[in-house]
Amino acid sequence: MSALPPKGWAARRPQRLSSLLSVRSVAGEVFLLQLAVVVLLVAAAVVALVVQARSAGMLDARNRTLAAAGTFANSPGIDAALRSPDPSAVLQPSAEAARKIAGVDGINVYSLDGVTLTHSNPEQIGKHVVGPFSKAAAGKSFTETFEGSLGRSVVSVVPVKAADGSVIAIVSSPVTVENVQSMVNRQLPVVLGTAAGVLALSAGGTALVSRRLLRRTHGLGPAEMTRMYEHHDAVLHAVREGVLIVGAGGRLLLANDEARRLLDLPADAEGRPVTDLGLEEGIAEPIASGRSATDELHMAADRLLAVNIRPTDPYGQAGTVVTLRDTTELRALTGRAEVARERLKLLYDAGVHVGTTLDVERTAGELAEVVVPRFADIATVDLLDPVLRGEEPPEPGTEMRRTAAVGLRGDPGLYPVGELIRFVPTSPMAIGVAGGHAVLETDLTATHDWRAQDQARARLMLDHGLHSFIAVPLRARGVLLGMVGYWRVQPSPPFEDEDVSFAEELTARAALSIDNARRFTREHTMAVTLQRSLLPRGVPEQSAVEVAHRYLPAQAGVGGDWFDVIPLPGARVALVVGDVVGHGLHAAATMGRLRTAVHNFSTLDLPPDELLSHLDELVAHIDTDEGTGDQEWLGITGATCLCAVYDSVSGQVTAATAGHPGPAVVHPDGTVSFPELPVSPPLGLGAGMPMETATLTLPEGALLALFTDGLIESRERDLDAGLAVLGAALAGPARTPEETCAAVIDAMLPTGHNDDIALLVARTRRLDPARIAEWEVPADPAAVSPVRNACARRLADWGLEDIGFTTELILSELLTNAIRYGTEPIGVRLLYDRSLILEVSDGSSTSPHPRRAEATDEGGRGLFLVAQFAERWGTRYTARGKIIWSEQALQAKAAPAGEDLGAALLAAWDDEAF
Repeated sequence: MSALPPKGWAARRPQRLSSLLSVRSVAGEVFLLQLAVVVLLVAAAVVALVVQARSAGMLDARNRTLAAAGTFANSPGIDAALRSPDPSAVLQPSAEAARKIAGVDGINVYSLDGVTLTHSNPEQIGKHVVGPFSKAAAGKSFTETFEGSLGRSVVSVVPVKAADGSVIAIVSSPVTVENVQSMVNRQLPVVLGTAAGVLALSAGGTALVSRRLLRRTHGLGPAEMTRMYEHHDAVLHAVREGVLIVGAGGRLLLANDEARRLLDLPADAEGRPVTDLGLEEGIAEPIASGRSATDELHMAADRLLAVNIRPTDPYGQAGTVVTLRDTTELRALTGRAEVARERLKLLYDAGVHVGTTLDVERTAGELAEVVVPRFADIATVDLLDPVLRGEEPPEPGTEMRRTAAVGLRGDPGLYPVGELIRFVPTSPMAIGVAGGHAVLETDLTATHDWRAQDQARARLMLDHGLHSFIAVPLRARGVLLGMVGYWRVQPSPPFEDEDVSFAEELTARAALSIDNARRFTREHTMAVTLQRSLLPRGVPEQSAVEVAHRYLPAQAGVGGDWFDVIPLPGARVALVVGDVVGHGLHAAATMGRLRTAVHNFSTLDLPPDELLSHLDELVAHIDTDEGTGDQEWLGITGATCLCAVYDSVSGQVTAATAGHPGPAVVHPDGTVSFPELPVSPPLGLGAGMPMETATLTLPEGALLALFTDGLIESRERDLDAGLAVLGAALAGPARTPEETCAAVIDAMLPTGHNDDIALLVARTRRLDPARIAEWEVPADPAAVSPVRNACARRLADWGLEDIGFTTELILSELLTNAIRYGTEPIGVRLLYDRSLILEVSDGSSTSPHPRRAEATDEGGRGLFLVAQFAERWGTRYTARGKIIWSEQALQAKAAPAGEDLGAALLAAWDDEAF
């Protein structure tokens, strides 16, 4: 039975010798193991041969020296030579000749008293030596190994005996081991070469065997082979899906237990053609065909099998793998599975289509639309009235308003949308509210309690074919929001018990969307209320400009855009627009804070650049101080503001911007320009850097348009394109500010908008020069009276004699203070506008402060009287000093009760003032 190769084995097929050397495969391990054994055996053999050769060399050295010494000791004539007068002369040539023949280092002859008679080194002849020759002197031959000056040596000592057997001399024959082993060393290359050849032959044979094993095992390692055979057994015995492997000729190679069971195969099926296994033709033909198939259904006996066929290439030999799955039981579940699939799809569609908006009524309608007709023929949604208003639902009640109804055809008797319904206690709706669960009515014709709600409507419903009903409480976060009714009409089948759980799941998901819409409605209402309370309710009365405005909140909710028209002293007006990034309560509240700050700074009569600098510093402090608390602070960084102050006397506009788009100017001839203003960073990011201003002089009748970026920027167009469209909308013949606002909104927003929009259009006016009077005053107290008289005459010319006395009083006090405490140049200006404006200017930057004078003080009551008789008064600073101004109503103001005007005048003026 062949094993199934694991996935990816083809990628590991051996192609190089490195595959054999890898220990990750069985072949690699076998190769390395066999190679290691061969190396060890060859190494052991070489070592044994070398040791044996060295041992044989030592034995040869012993035998050689002993033979040489013994032969020379027993050579004929040695006895006579020893007894001759000069033994060395006789023996030395014979010993040297014998040494060369024997191949030893020397043949040395010593007398018994240790005198050297012959020696390999002639210089040693005649010298006494001391050596271990006692055994030889006693008549015994021996061989020893010793360490000499030439290295390790072997020496054999043999006694020379006389005829009578007595020892008359000693012969020694030494040889060094190195000389003996040199011959052995000459044999080592042969030994090593032979060993290398044996090793190479053995490694080659091992490699061939291992390569064949590598191909057979497909490069698998032991763990992989073990796991593969475990998987093989699992496929054969444990997998509950039939597996067949069929060869190229249609012969069955492998069948697991499940395949044998499903096809009822014989025990000897493996190795036989598939067509010979007794299978039905309908199942045998596709199995043996070798073609690919996916989930083909074929009958095998009484079983319906799903057949999948795939080729084994490139994972093995040519053939196919067939899997068989019994789908007989699934046929009975197909219908129920299809229903479950439709229900899951309906739940998915409900999650996608319900809650697309944050509108309560629309969300209720989406719920009803998504279930008709896929789950119910008619769907109704009833909500508590507080839910529709975005309020927190009260205690559960049975008084609800029909919010949505889908699937109605004709008049089925159901309550129409918008009607307030009071459910009776016996109705399914009331029972569901009381019990907190869904109520199922499988057959409305068989029950009567529900008819108590409205007998006439009940008969109409039955006549229309309504026969089954599910009422599900609409709950979110444990709070009842309303009820949902699902109705079926003939000929649809009635609802069943399993439909109830689905209806509850569907309703619960929709309830979260409805509750989110309710909470958004509440927050949106709060934000709108807050925003409306913070935005200006109207334009204040002033004569400098004619104003029209538009504010359009974003479709997604309220935002932080605002505008303001703030009258300023001296027939001037401040035009302000601002933008806070974002939407919702945070943006609206931030807008209110910034607008209030602008009003407060405006009361100080600051120029636009100083006003924005103070506003920038305020925003930075707010972000720093409130960002250090425990609660998360989103900050107000990103707010922008444009402030423009128009002076109707000079026609000049002084403007400064903090990250905000500049204004547009429409000249009286209809041309449009966008003046370039020095742009400073948005509020909160200025880092204390001074703001810059630009000054423009506008002719009377020009239009000044201030706007937020929502007007000119959108997803469909960039800033430049928006400015071009705005310029085209503003250009043209003279129009009123109101007509201009309408034309701009129509041109810029044809299809709605995604951001807040604030638009402020002001037509400039000039104060009639005939209503302006100016005088230059020398720094002399005597000059007060002539100026006062000139002022009285001008008031008479304007017909303002009624306020002439109080005006003279105020002028005398302010002018006297300027002469006494100020510096030149000193000037007086009267402006006849909606009120009478008196301005006294001087070159000093010191501002007077009112105070209550003590009874003993000689002065200090002047500003107090100015505050009493003027509507308003104050100080503003200029580049050349300051201006103290006052405003008076054009009609005379009665003196305060209990105040003696004459006494006040005497206390305020001194003799020098007259």
